Amino acid sequence: MDAAELRDKTPDQLREQLVTLKKEAFNLRFQQATGQMENTARMKLVRRDVARVKTILNEKAAQAAAE
Repeated sequence: MDAAELRDKTPDQLREQLVTLKKEAFNLRFQQATGQMENTARMKLVRRDVARVKTILNEKAAQAAAE
């Protein structure tokens, strides 16, 4: 998922995406703790996607406040 795709979404869609990513991160942490995790690189990707979504949400909020 890249930033250009995220910028096309509405804030509500971004919040929904953020909840989904946080749930996935939670599940990945449990998999890691129990030794069931197969793709360890997925943790890094999910963390970065969460950061991207939060950044875009903050940009949209700042833009709305400036208008």
